[in-house]
Order: sequence, then structure tokens, then C-alpha cells
Amino acid sequence: MMNVSPFLRSFLIIFVLVFAVSAITSFAYNLIAHGTGLFDWDSAFRFGLIFGISLPLVARFEGKK
Repeated sequence: MMNVSPFLRSFLIIFVLVFAVSAITSFAYNLIAHGTGLFDWDSAFRFGLIFGISLPLVARFEGKK
């Protein structure tokens, strides 16, 4: 059975980092391309969830070979 504590810690760290980078990137893109400083919160949250779940799982199962 997978230990939950390291998985949740990795999930939270990766989620926060990916969420912040995605939000800042979408803000910069909208500011440069459209002239309006808008954040795309939906995409930032979605990317954070996807990478926050998949990267710790890959790291966990990569060591089981």
C-alpha cells in the first residue's frame, strides 16, 4: 500500500508550483498579446491537478522496477 504522507506532500508542492507558474504565464500572455492583465484560473488549476497527481505517481512507480 502506498504511503499517503509523502504522496500528499509531493502533490501539494508540485500543485502550488505548477499553479503559480501557469497563473503568471497566462497573466503575462494576456498582458502582452491582448493588453489586458487577466489570469486564467481554470487552466492554472487544471494544470496543477494534472501535474500534481501524475508526477508523484510516476516517481513512486518508477522506483518499483
